[in-house]
Formats: sequence, C-alpha cells, structure tokens
Amino acid sequence: MKAALLPDRGVVKVDGDDARKFLNGLVTSDIAKVTPDAASFAALLTPQGKLIVDFILAEAPHADGGGFFLDCPRALAPTLLQRLNFYKLRAKIIIEDLSETLGVLAAWDGSAVTEYGLCYRDPRLASLGLRCMLPPHLAGAAAADLGADLVDAAAYEAHRIALGAPRGGLDFIYGDAFPHEADMDQFGGIDFDKGCFVGQEVVSRIEHRGTARTRVVPVAFEGFAPEAGVPVSAGERTVGTFGSGAEGRGLALLRLDRAAEALAAGERLVAGGVELRLVKPAWAQFAWPGEAKAAE
Repeated sequence: MKAALLPDRGVVKVDGDDARKFLNGLVTSDIAKVTPDAASFAALLTPQGKLIVDFILAEAPHADGGGFFLDCPRALAPTLLQRLNFYKLRAKIIIEDLSETLGVLAAWDGSAVTEYGLCYRDPRLASLGLRCMLPPHLAGAAAADLGADLVDAAAYEAHRIALGAPRGGLDFIYGDAFPHEADMDQFGGIDFDKGCFVGQEVVSRIEHRGTARTRVVPVAFEGFAPEAGVPVSAGERTVGTFGSGAEGRGLALLRLDRAAEALAAGERLVAGGVELRLVKPAWAQFAWPGEAKAAE
C-alpha cells in the first residue's frame, strides 16, 4: 500500500443545524445520502452551470463532533468559503476554512484503514483508494498505521492519471468547464434526481439532450509528457488541450466529434510534437471516438 500527503488539497468545514439542507440546495450531489461511512463527490456551479469548484464531501461521526468536511483544491478554498457564505443568508451554519490546520492524505493499492483523522473512501473510483483529513504532521503516523509506504505526491498523481480521474486547473479550467466536460457525470458527481441545485437546469439539459461534445479523456504516449495546456491537433485542426501527464499516460480535454473525425480519416492526435493514443477507461459510459455509441 502507498500513501501520500496531497499539498494541493484544502479543507472547508460546514457545520450547524441547517448544514445538510443548506448544502443539498446548492451542490450537485444528494447530500441526504452522505453518511460517516459514505462520502460524496460534488461541485458548486455558477447559475450558468459552469464549475466553480469540485470537492469530496465527507461527514464526521456525531461522536467526533459531526459536521461536513469538504476536501477541495487548496487554492480554491477561499473562493469556496466566500461562495458558501454568499448563499448562507439566515441558515444556522458555521463555515470555516481549515486548510492551515488540516491536510489530505491519499492511500491506495490496499484495503487497510486507520483511526487517524477523518477517513473516507474516494467516491469517484474504488481504485483511487482511501483519503484522510488530518493535521499534516500526522501523515507519517497514519501511513505507518495503514502499513503503507509514505511516498511523494507525484506518485499519487501518476496513479490518478493512469485511472483517468481529472484534476481541475490542469485537465479542465474552473469557471470555464461544465461538469460533463470534467466527467463528473461518470464519477457519480451529479445526482439528476435530487431536485434543484445551482446550475441544475443547464446541467440537466446537457444530460438529457446528450450535448456534451467535449470531455477529459485518458491518453497514452511515448517518452516525455507534453506540457500542460498545449493544443492537441489532428492535421491542421485543433481538437483539444493536453492536461496532466506522467509515466506514459495523460489526460486531454478533447472535442470528441473532432477526434472521431480525425481517427476516421487516419490522422494522428499530436500535442507538443508528441503523438497521443486514446485509451478508453472502464468507467466511460459515453460515445467513444472511433467506436459505436456506448449504452446510456
């Protein structure tokens, strides 16, 4: 088993009598289903349906004080705090940015558990493993308790990329991407049956009309990874943007229809002079370029 402290992650806490109802009316997943044993992947959107910030939402047991803890990009924790406070109005809640005192540890390639911190299974993919919110100085002790080797965060990045799990700010741009483009619908990050949330009308329209033509998809390449942000081209046309890459695997935000046309024409996908090969992951339930339409 391996474990790594993720320096890019922060923690925002939402607590109080109205916390569950408050969050459920704002974010993309059904918070009624969140328990101390089951975290949820979710996001806060603009009214136009664009991603402001995505996060993993975990609930602390009542015996440990309760409350909801949002495992989010650390750089966006102040933005998340500000946006939640904007919607707070008279709700009986307290919202805090705890990123200075709590970090996020990821552990994978094993099934051990630990009593250190607030731990929860990554709700996106089982193979992404376990995550724990804890004071950073306890990361070594938690890893030892798990029987895991404490490794650099780059090892987790390679693991994430190989599984095809997008990371905001690298594989898609916050404020510009819709949840479908970041594959949130594939990772259980949107509940289309829960009722209203901010941006719900736009996101539901994309889902029911099947108009998500741009998505983050896994790719493979030989040699060094292209730089993040370089265009992906096919012939003379730009079909997308390369995101993160490590150990011969990467993620790219592509126009799927244009990629399909390029493949049908026998054209190569290239980013920064590096040829890319699409790699379909097991979780992909959308029409894959070069294949017949996947079952909905």
